[in-house]
Amino acid sequence: MKKAITVLMIMISSVAFVQLNNTFQKEDPQYIPPSKQRSGDATKGYQYLTTGDYLKSGIPYSFFIMGIPKDSNNFLQRTGLNEKLPHDFTAVKAPNGEIVVAPNCLQCHSQVFNGKLIVGLGNSFSDFTVNRQSTALIAEGMLKKLTGINAKKYEAAKNFITALKAISPKLITSTKGVNLADGLAALLVSHRDPATLQWSDKISLELPDEIIPTDVPAWWLLKKKHGMFYNGFGRGDFGRFLMASNLLTVTDTTEAAEADTHFNDVLAFINSIQPPSYPKPINEQLAKEGKEIFTAACSNCHGTYGDDGRYPNLLIPESIIKTDSALFTSNYSNPQFVEWFNKSWFTSGDHPAQLVPYRGYIAPPLDGIWVTAPYMHNGSVPDLESMLNSTARPTYWQRSFSKPSYNYDIPGWNHETKDGPGGSEVYNTTLKGYGNYGHTFGDHLSAKERKAVIEYLKTL
Repeated sequence: MKKAITVLMIMISSVAFVQLNNTFQKEDPQYIPPSKQRSGDATKGYQYLTTGDYLKSGIPYSFFIMGIPKDSNNFLQRTGLNEKLPHDFTAVKAPNGEIVVAPNCLQCHSQVFNGKLIVGLGNSFSDFTVNRQSTALIAEGMLKKLTGINAKKYEAAKNFITALKAISPKLITSTKGVNLADGLAALLVSHRDPATLQWSDKISLELPDEIIPTDVPAWWLLKKKHGMFYNGFGRGDFGRFLMASNLLTVTDTTEAAEADTHFNDVLAFINSIQPPSYPKPINEQLAKEGKEIFTAACSNCHGTYGDDGRYPNLLIPESIIKTDSALFTSNYSNPQFVEWFNKSWFTSGDHPAQLVPYRGYIAPPLDGIWVTAPYMHNGSVPDLESMLNSTARPTYWQRSFSKPSYNYDIPGWNHETKDGPGGSEVYNTTLKGYGNYGHTFGDHLSAKERKAVIEYLKTL
């Protein structure tokens, strides 16, 4: 009897160990359940996104237009003071009545492509290779010297300049084109109280010196997803995450709550965005063959498309995807940001948000994938052809940022393969967080099959 009990206990312990091991290793893909989202007015959301005051501090308007020439494109067809500004800046009224120019969400979530602005396309031309602290210090020095009624200009710019001085030294990448949104958020919250959101010059969170780069996903994918960000850890109300840019200049939770009342409309606008159609002729027969291959080889993770399409919302563990792990690993090796967020104002009220880390990445929808190069969560792969053939991925590659050209056939950015690291326009995949390995699922396909799959992807 005693022996039987011992055997039973060993069996129970073994089962518990397997369950515990699965909890930590998560070897199987994990389904992300849906979260209730607020509804809103897409038209109002677009107006708030492009003209709203979700940032209430910035560079005084009179100073800004002296330093930057008038934007003759006016892609957004804005009027008034905004007519003269680039699409990714907005003129707003600061609390003291002074007009300032603040960056808006289109800094990261729009891109000029073939002479047209595509709102919702991730900006793959961002340049975070420069430390902008000196610019902030110069602006501060000039504004502090103003007297009388003009002294209001510094008051209106103070929150923006204070944040810029604090975050700029650490917000630097090795190459152009990648984004530091995750690092920006962590740096901003390290200076803010989680309950009140008030700023402190003293850092409350110890953060790593390394900031991991990301590519910016297309906004039109969000309508299909149950979790935000590349590791799917943004759960609950998406509007709360969308308004996180407000942390750059927000004064307190009263101001944050006012901005929050608009982001249901912003989400409605984002959900209304459709991906641009592929502009070149498509080989319909080849695309049909590619669809069959894609359905058999790729759809379990990336879903199916068309009127009866489905998107599975699966988180793929590292043991399967095997891509650069630095982005999701940072949530575990340095969990301070996740802990801050999950006890902050953002988790309060009747539409809270929460961060749920995962050891892997979400397999994204592929709508409009032809226009979203470079690929991978860190922008390390220049085109779809090398995305589907890991042996063809360059270790060092360079594209033009001044005269970019697109290869519609493969699709992706025309680029040169380099022998080694170079300046800020050379992508170096040997750096931490910049790796281009993993996602080798297309390697087993023949060249003809890959060509067919690519032709089908152009139709999405």
